Amino acid sequence: MTRTAVTEKLFILGVDAMDPRLTQKYVKQGLMPNMKKLIAQGACRENLVLLGAMPTVTPPQWTTLATGAYPQTHDCTGFYRQGDDLDLLKLNFDSRDCKAEQLWNVTAEAGKKTLVWHWPGSAWPPSSDNPNLHVVDGTSPGSVNMSSAQFESEYLVLGNVNNVRTAFMPAATTTAEVPCVVTGLGEDEEGVELSEQRNLQGSGTVTEGPGFQNYIMDPQVDGQGGVIDLALDAALTPIKDADDKWAYAPEGAKEFTLLISGGLIRRAGLILPNDNGQYDSIAIYKNKSQEEPMVVLKKGEYFRDYVDDAIRKGAPVKSNRDLYILDLAEDGTSFKMWVSAAMEMQLHAFWHPADLYQDITSHIGYPPPTSTVGGDKQLIGECMYGCWEHTMDWQGDCLAYLMQNKGYEVVFSHFHAPDLQKHMFIRNVKKGYKKITPADHEQFLENIYMQVDRYIGKFLPLLEQDWTIFVVSDHAQVCPSHGFRGIGETCTNVRLMEELGYTILKKDEKGEDTRQIDWSKTTAVANREMYIYLNLKGRTDHGIVDEADRYELEERIITDLYGYKDRVTGRRIIAFALRRKDAALLGMDIPYPQGGDIVYSMAEGYEHDHADSMSTAYGEANTSVSPIFVAAGKGIKPGYTKRVIRQVDVAPTAAVLLGVRMPNDAEGAPVYQIMAEQF
Repeated sequence: MTRTAVTEKLFILGVDAMDPRLTQKYVKQGLMPNMKKLIAQGACRENLVLLGAMPTVTPPQWTTLATGAYPQTHDCTGFYRQGDDLDLLKLNFDSRDCKAEQLWNVTAEAGKKTLVWHWPGSAWPPSSDNPNLHVVDGTSPGSVNMSSAQFESEYLVLGNVNNVRTAFMPAATTTAEVPCVVTGLGEDEEGVELSEQRNLQGSGTVTEGPGFQNYIMDPQVDGQGGVIDLALDAALTPIKDADDKWAYAPEGAKEFTLLISGGLIRRAGLILPNDNGQYDSIAIYKNKSQEEPMVVLKKGEYFRDYVDDAIRKGAPVKSNRDLYILDLAEDGTSFKMWVSAAMEMQLHAFWHPADLYQDITSHIGYPPPTSTVGGDKQLIGECMYGCWEHTMDWQGDCLAYLMQNKGYEVVFSHFHAPDLQKHMFIRNVKKGYKKITPADHEQFLENIYMQVDRYIGKFLPLLEQDWTIFVVSDHAQVCPSHGFRGIGETCTNVRLMEELGYTILKKDEKGEDTRQIDWSKTTAVANREMYIYLNLKGRTDHGIVDEADRYELEERIITDLYGYKDRVTGRRIIAFALRRKDAALLGMDIPYPQGGDIVYSMAEGYEHDHADSMSTAYGEANTSVSPIFVAAGKGIKPGYTKRVIRQVDVAPTAAVLLGVRMPNDAEGAPVYQIMAEQF
């Protein structure tokens, strides 16, 4: 069967963790004028909500949006996959694990040139060999090339006239430890101290083999709760008057040493005074013999794309970084500078076809790094935000260039800025954190949504070029009222199941818990967001539960979960707990091993911020977990707000608009009511 296309060009503008409640709030406040225009011209629910599937976490939801299928059908059921054993997990960004057909395969097959841009759920490797399908990354959240080209970590450079040595201090290193000394790295060098603990390897993207262990013993430390307090590495450097070995040093300049790659590379730096004699800028040189600096930084000005060598896996590679001066004393006696992670500039492993990378880098520039820093007002509001501003501009320019010049007719795109930024502070919006006040957190949120609005504004001209635009998200994030209670994390949740007597840890010689499960005594374990697995005989080598006892054990676990009362509030912490067969009502009747024997959700107020809650949950400060949906452009009826629109409906609706067949495994329905043409 064939259908006449309602539109020839469709742009799915995905924004990870974009919250409909916050969007509504900021639209009403006049902070999101571009979104206001799109809503006025388009169709959506009055509250902007897209009814999301579960679990409310990145890979399953982007896969649902791409396939129109629930997790029980596409089999992408969490941030991680269940490994070959209940003790093991795997990464879950591999398209080969998806059991449902993606819409981009359909559009490519129909002859439409299709681009899938950094879609973190069943996109990479390309799921079709059709020459009309082009795919860029999608192997992780974050930004393009993060999982392959980004390496090392963002760190701080701390300069002071009182520093007596040049040293690179990883966050785990204390002042009591004595790092080794590495010399001979270049001309005119003093010894540079480098901790042997420093890990200079890049991150991998695919976990081969049976999987890995990741126990959540304390959610505030091991899990998502710990990300806001990740300590940064620091490079210490003395400041002194510039010596006579410089080819050119302005009068009054002070010198320091910049350490790169954990101290394996060193650069010469000058702190420079302005015409009034106040020190307000930093120049970085390859060495003192160079007359021209590689880069000049101004205090308070974010610098993009500092290009230099870095050491990766023992070899020098050309890399780009971002830089920012956090503080610089007017008398030049101290400074603090943030240095982003490094991006290997020539790495294009996840671009198909490969020449897309050369096209983009020659016309737009190289992919920026991703920043994830928390716990500090400046780091969040200036460094991390500035890094995402860089990504916003780069990605917006990339997509605009490709759509205007390369003949794409269907584009699936993903922008991760709200998610990773909010992860660094969202749980503390209401109460504040250390020196960061609730008002500071509110300002962070406003800034993020104004950033998203500027990003959306880059594409509004497409509406005048007969494009149809969908703005969608996978989930949003809440500021929970109460917080973590030892279950619901993305990995193996130990504490609550241990307290209830189902998960047992091995003990050491002192009788203390180890980070090993005692499978000879464990009857059930909570793995991955919303799943509880029984330790059944026959499924694994260590199973101890008879199949005949399954029903009674499930009943006992469900009863205990419902009966568990929080020690602080006295309230239940579980919203629902269902046997797998009953979870079919939620699209979560997922066979083992990717589905558990029991499916549960945290009650409102006890979430981690997303992943473990119902998609309808609300949080403090106008936050919610629901994703968003707005459609506008050719073929869309302006002003329609009545129908409930589900995540599984997005792909079928796009298929009808484009006049192509449905993805083979789609379970949603076209939202006919928002279309200008009657069906």
